[in-house]
Amino acid sequence: MVELESLVRENIRKLKPYTSARDEFSGTASIFLDANENAFGTPLEKSAFHRYPDPYQQKLKEKISDWLAIPADHIFLGNGSDEAIDLILRVFGQPGQDEVLIMPPTYGMYQVSAQINDLQVVEVPLTPSFKLDRQAIEKVISDKLKIAFVCSPNNPTGNVFASEEIVWLLEHFKGIVIVDEAYIDFAPQKSVLPLIKQYNHLIVLRTFSKAWGSAGIRLGMAFANPQIIAWLNKIKMPYNVSELTQQTALSLLENIEEKEKRVRQILEQREWLTEALLQLPMVQKVFPSDANFLLVRFDHADATYRYLMERGIIVRNRSNQIHCQNCLRITVGTEEENRKLVEELRRMR
Repeated sequence: MVELESLVRENIRKLKPYTSARDEFSGTASIFLDANENAFGTPLEKSAFHRYPDPYQQKLKEKISDWLAIPADHIFLGNGSDEAIDLILRVFGQPGQDEVLIMPPTYGMYQVSAQINDLQVVEVPLTPSFKLDRQAIEKVISDKLKIAFVCSPNNPTGNVFASEEIVWLLEHFKGIVIVDEAYIDFAPQKSVLPLIKQYNHLIVLRTFSKAWGSAGIRLGMAFANPQIIAWLNKIKMPYNVSELTQQTALSLLENIEEKEKRVRQILEQREWLTEALLQLPMVQKVFPSDANFLLVRFDHADATYRYLMERGIIVRNRSNQIHCQNCLRITVGTEEENRKLVEELRRMR
């Protein structure tokens, strides 16, 4: 086990957190005159948003706990996964001193968040086959390197890292290892979430934005050792997840079967889109994907990107990322959207 206390910033360990009105009282009462809320309610009919939300989202965490069989005290909820990423960097990274490992090509917010927190970014690119470069990682491990990010399935490449690769990293790096599983609902059998019981320095991120089709509610999840969860709760904003978001998520979790149905539809469309793209003469390669998108190598990605944009079809140009030359990242859409995309590409000259 890793000594987590030694990884936490000293000022965070000593910090006396802000206590909200709902921290001081969490029971049942009929009259609340403690939080300076508007007791007369909102001007909207049939709404009940004049009270502050549960700052620790207990009902929602219990529901997520039942869904994933993870104890509630191992769960942190935030305003998207981006909030959890930022808080983790604040807890474990000393500004102007510590380092963060990222392995491009990968999700760009890891680097941006590290830079915002004045942490040095150490880049170790993935291999050309999008695997961890173990020898290169070993060379950069030091006392200053505190946090490592792994996106699995990876964005923009779409591949899941084998659990053996994650275990290797956990065994060789004794800082905080963050595995971002934003897209894991499309390949749930490949999750490393069970490893949090074995490795206390592992944090697994998930989101309601992708498979749940709820990017607009901004709800991210972090799963980790309860000690880590306590530190994240210690420094988060008092009411970081709104009542609207909590209630919506509770309703979503009553519809898991419908979510799974839509995931199956996306996987079917991903297979169809893969085959259709491979038949196009300008497509060099469609990379294998465990996500709801495809990384596709074209003869001329920039020209293809502009051609599609002029016809109202927006994809992401990832050609500027390492190992992704002439690649576009294409989200799997509805059947109609996917067919329209392929039709337009067939017309391209």
